Amino acid sequence: MPTISLCMIVKNEEMHIARCLDSVAELVDEIVIVDTGSTDRTVETVSRYTSKVYSYPWKDDFSDARNYSFSKASMDYCMWMDADDILEETEKEPFLQLKQSLSPDTDIVMMKYNTSFDEAGRPSFSYYRERWIRNCGRYRWMGAVHEVIPPNGRVVYSDIAFSHRKIGRGDSDRNLRIYQRMISEGKPLEPRHQYYYGRELYYHKQYEEAVSVLEQFLRSSEGWIENKIEACSTCAACYLQLGKEEEALNTLLRSMSYDLPRAELCCEIGKYFLEHGNYHNAIYWYETALNVPKNDYSDGFILPDCYDYVPLLQLCVCYDKLGDREKAKEYNEKAGVCKPYSQAYLYNKRYFDNLSI
Repeated sequence: MPTISLCMIVKNEEMHIARCLDSVAELVDEIVIVDTGSTDRTVETVSRYTSKVYSYPWKDDFSDARNYSFSKASMDYCMWMDADDILEETEKEPFLQLKQSLSPDTDIVMMKYNTSFDEAGRPSFSYYRERWIRNCGRYRWMGAVHEVIPPNGRVVYSDIAFSHRKIGRGDSDRNLRIYQRMISEGKPLEPRHQYYYGRELYYHKQYEEAVSVLEQFLRSSEGWIENKIEACSTCAACYLQLGKEEEALNTLLRSMSYDLPRAELCCEIGKYFLEHGNYHNAIYWYETALNVPKNDYSDGFILPDCYDYVPLLQLCVCYDKLGDREKAKEYNEKAGVCKPYSQAYLYNKRYFDNLSI
């Protein structure tokens, strides 16, 4: 059975770190903690779990710090977590089973990463990340921010999911600061980081600059297809904020020049037509979203609700607007099958019940 080193980089995480380590401490064979300058009780807390606690000066470079943490690992595989991540109780037995059954020639294990949750606590946003990485010199983190280990060798996908359960607000400006420092120092951003830089600009409501960066990324012949498709979504959102509605729609449609339609983009196009009162076109795109197969292994960002609940709920709205109450009610009931606790579904149900009185 392979052995696993949990390797973490932390700073001022006394609010999260015990919860994180409690969720995995009994499942891993070693814990390596790299502290990058905590001024709270983080180091005191992690020292209760491991003696392998190291200080490392923060250099505005996540890859640098993560690679240092991996360099201190002594087990067969390195596993990373952030301090506000946890492994839910339901995932612990599958984790152990995979550990016992993992083929010895496996290089990287990709696992789900749930980063957003609905009103019932079910994942509403997830994607796959490299989680167990063979402990050898072949695999190095890349990127000062939004760091990644490019998957190669024998890669295994597992449905085991880690959950990002943040408490409180972090430093929302950090990533943008790192990118802007890199640019000021004359460091060119490779295509993947152009995409992420454009997203950071969008989050900070710098829409004109975000469009400029994202359009440059989209025009490039380089870059990962999933990032191109997601960049179309972000760029379209910027155009909408700038009042450029035609450009927004064209950019959403442009996403299909890279690959087959994604339900996430179909729902955005459907929303565009719904908000413009073009209900027949909206119906077409929401029905298309329902028929798009969900590819969990694309490594792109997945919004599970866009493959059933969202288009069903919006089809209810569209048919109601067209006066077809029976069909509207039918779609609302289908949405309720997906999420019987949904406030939107329950509101619609009361609406239809009142109409029949």
